Amino acid sequence: MASYDLQIPISEETIRSLHVGDQVRLYGTVVTARDAAHKYMKDTFFKGAAIPPAEQAIYDELARLWKGGVMYHCGPVVAKDDEGRWKFVSAGPTTSTREEPYEYEVIQRFGLRAVIGKGGMGPKTLAACQDYGAVYLHAVGGAATLIASYVKEVLGVYKKDELGVPEAFWVVRVEGFPAVVTMDSHGVSLHEKLYEESRARLAALM
Repeated sequence: MASYDLQIPISEETIRSLHVGDQVRLYGTVVTARDAAHKYMKDTFFKGAAIPPAEQAIYDELARLWKGGVMYHCGPVVAKDDEGRWKFVSAGPTTSTREEPYEYEVIQRFGLRAVIGKGGMGPKTLAACQDYGAVYLHAVGGAATLIASYVKEVLGVYKKDELGVPEAFWVVRVEGFPAVVTMDSHGVSLHEKLYEESRARLAALM
């Protein structure tokens, strides 16, 4: 296991040098997206040959931010400061398995290098990590306020009115955001290993 400071955007070479168990700290721009955001992307960007003209601008912005970039499965609690600027009050990770049906195509289309969440993801996402050079990063659950302290600035938000605050695309700048690689680009998933070990132990007990 090793420890790395990663500046976003991240190169494919850097991502492929990471392995399960490595600890990372992230610096740069991260975009949140969870259930409704993923469904929106599937219905709007991944169906048909053309993106609706009214949605082209957000597609282009996500493509810019996510090329070599990072997605965070997070439904933040937000507030405005005295100057009317958004800030994250709570920013704990959302369980990632709900995004399994969508994530392969999101990684493929946008060129994501990392997905942050909790609980891990399945074989399709692991395949995308191998095929396109990405990793899954596990964030600490139950530390939502602490994690919010690594979010230094809200740079923008998309689809807040349509999807709601927790489901919107929040664009934030992070400094030293801590996470652990639990799915790497070499086909290794710590979550799958734990599942197999647990199943073997259960079989032995029975």
